[in-house]
Amino acid sequence: MSEFRTLAVCHECDWVADMPHLQEGEAALCPRCEHRLCERRSVGTQSEIAWGVGALFMLVLAMSFEFISFSTSGISHSIVFADTALALFNYDYAFLGALVFATTVFLPALYLLIILYIDTGLALKRELPGMGALALLLRPIAPWIMSDVFIIGVLVSLVKIVTLADIHIGPSFLAFCAYAVLMLRTIAGFDPEQLWDRIAGNTELPTHVRAGQPAQAQGVTDCSACGVLFEFTESRRCPRCGNRHVSFGMNRLQITWALLATATLLMIPANVYPILSTLSFGSADKQTIVGGAWYLAQHGSMPIAIIIFVASVVIPISKIIALGWLCIKAQARNVDDHHEKMQLYRLTEIIGRWSMIDVFVVAVLAALVQAGVFITITPGPAAVYFSGVVITTMIAAMTFDTRLLWQDGPSAESVPT
Repeated sequence: MSEFRTLAVCHECDWVADMPHLQEGEAALCPRCEHRLCERRSVGTQSEIAWGVGALFMLVLAMSFEFISFSTSGISHSIVFADTALALFNYDYAFLGALVFATTVFLPALYLLIILYIDTGLALKRELPGMGALALLLRPIAPWIMSDVFIIGVLVSLVKIVTLADIHIGPSFLAFCAYAVLMLRTIAGFDPEQLWDRIAGNTELPTHVRAGQPAQAQGVTDCSACGVLFEFTESRRCPRCGNRHVSFGMNRLQITWALLATATLLMIPANVYPILSTLSFGSADKQTIVGGAWYLAQHGSMPIAIIIFVASVVIPISKIIALGWLCIKAQARNVDDHHEKMQLYRLTEIIGRWSMIDVFVVAVLAALVQAGVFITITPGPAAVYFSGVVITTMIAAMTFDTRLLWQDGPSAESVPT
């Protein structure tokens, strides 16, 4: 965010706050809800380009060599990274295959290419075609980048089969780990407000806006994409980036409720049907999500069993209950303990993506464990339903309007300046 910007609106509680002059590495927090309003990051255009190029290079290496190999009873089988998605297509689980490919390769690569394209234009001091439109995609893409979650899924997969066969890690797996680290570093260095200040410059603030009051009461809002503060208009478009403003109202709760209801219904088949099936010498051992965790616990892998159970059962159910409770509180308009409610929401938003571990485990095992009649692992229908649970709960958290929790929040007199 630019040094001369003096006011900001909190995305989470709608409070207008004075912005101090920040040095590099410093951050400003909302005085009412303690949400991070902005941070002065030291990452420059050249550094962003270096991190992005490094991540793309490692992704290419991860796609080019052997990923993991598997051998048992004189039969060996190796896979490249792309096989984790292709195997699901081969088993007629096209949705799962597309989801794995999108969250580990396509969306991360798109994110990196957009960053590099914009930074190249900024480094050349030229406005390249479509820079603004592409910049609007960065924030929506980021939550769906799950290369780090995929690595945990691979490690869990190897623990599940290490007693059945010899496992060898290929160079592509190491390259993918490096790619995931570089990807996380690139995302951590991204600041949308600073980026838009460089792309489009700053805009004048409405003269009547005062700090220490909700933005809605003053007829203003801030852009969720570029962070600029502007007055309500009929078009609901940000004057700087053109992003459409999301209305502040109860109607968004209906969307959140619908998504939570969908996730609840999907949880039933996700836990009733098998998530994978192990074929060995003509007999099939079908495992549900809970059954898979129990299997690991019985075979001495209690820590991994706990991880699977928490990620696949505890987190989704807890997230549905927590978001449902927050919706009830928002509708009642009598929220107390505002900070505790916000901490609960932030926790549900952060942990939701980690439920994808089980989906990635299925993808890796279905691609890797192919030893004919000796042992073969195939995906089950529960994986489709469970991925639906993860997606709908993540979107439900995104659609929930946290500003509704602050409608009767602390007054200006009780908020520190």
